[in-house]
Amino acid sequence: MGGLCVSISALNHDALFLTVDWADAPPSRHALIWLRDHDPMGFHPETGERVFDLLSVPEEPHLVDSSVVEDGQAVTLTWEDGHVTRFDSDFLRKQFLEKGRRAAAPIVPESWDGRFGERLPRHDHDAIMQDDRALLAWLEDITCLGLTVVENTPPVVGSLETLCRRIAHLRETNFGTVFEVFSKPNPTNQAYTADALPLHTDQSNQETPPGFQFLHTLRNEAEGGVSIFADGIRMAEDLRDRNPDAYRLLRDVKIPSRYFDDDWDIRFSRPVLAEDARGEPVEVNWNRHLTDVFDMDPEESIAYYRAYRAFLALTYDPHYRFELKSRPGDVFAFNNRRTLHGRTKFDPNTGARHLRGCYVDWTDMMGRIRVLQNRHGKA
Repeated sequence: MGGLCVSISALNHDALFLTVDWADAPPSRHALIWLRDHDPMGFHPETGERVFDLLSVPEEPHLVDSSVVEDGQAVTLTWEDGHVTRFDSDFLRKQFLEKGRRAAAPIVPESWDGRFGERLPRHDHDAIMQDDRALLAWLEDITCLGLTVVENTPPVVGSLETLCRRIAHLRETNFGTVFEVFSKPNPTNQAYTADALPLHTDQSNQETPPGFQFLHTLRNEAEGGVSIFADGIRMAEDLRDRNPDAYRLLRDVKIPSRYFDDDWDIRFSRPVLAEDARGEPVEVNWNRHLTDVFDMDPEESIAYYRAYRAFLALTYDPHYRFELKSRPGDVFAFNNRRTLHGRTKFDPNTGARHLRGCYVDWTDMMGRIRVLQNRHGKA
């Protein structure tokens, strides 16, 4: 692997570590067992998967010699058993710089309040379908901002699936691979009524809630049925600043969620808020309809309800939310573990309202972004 164009000036090692002196940066330190485990020869030449048997070397492998070669662009390491390992300098530099962030999202999120509706990113369906750069721009916006609209998607069954499979395979849930959102008799979910839906995220009862949601409007002539969105990250940031004790409780205490009908009884417990490695809020799992019986100690529940009510109040605050009535052909694409969505009540007697929805998992979306960024020189 290459591309960083960095140079090593010297190497030093002891019984446990190799220290790399860089020509243009502070030294980096690498464990000898890590170096032996990451020898390029320990990976399959075609699949790139790890094949090295870690138990074939001592727990503390002995390094006999370390040398800078190729004018500082590589190093060779000679081990006690005679094996020689070669590393490019940019590989060692990249691992040093990425420490703890290998699986991090390739884009840092930016939070927003209700004014975001005035600058909501809009992308064109045909451009996304025909151009990988347009696809990448769309996915980067979804990841950074948590919400976009795709316009001019054909308002027919099948268009949503075709669009989302430009990203990855679809996430199937107990609602199927694609779900229909309209008023229906004997509903098993609040979304299948004509009632207003408070701000929420989907599938908080699942072990891993879907990462991204896509809602495609086929018809929307009914009075009402206006979509509502708010950024859970911004609300979490403000709660942390104003009421750090409430923030900590919502971050640390798990609460149960449950979906049940004649065929399913799906339950899971998790905190409302989750942070990334930087200690910044990046996930909000919030669904009052799916919240099950709180099973915490009575003493803990007093403080927890104060924190829970504090966040609930933010979801009602107009400062954080905006409304938008979708048109046939619009696809709302948003981070389901960040962006809260809801709708106003609608009257099915005044016209049809029919949306179709699906999910794509977080890791699949991040994988597509990394591939496209590498392909187009943005990594």
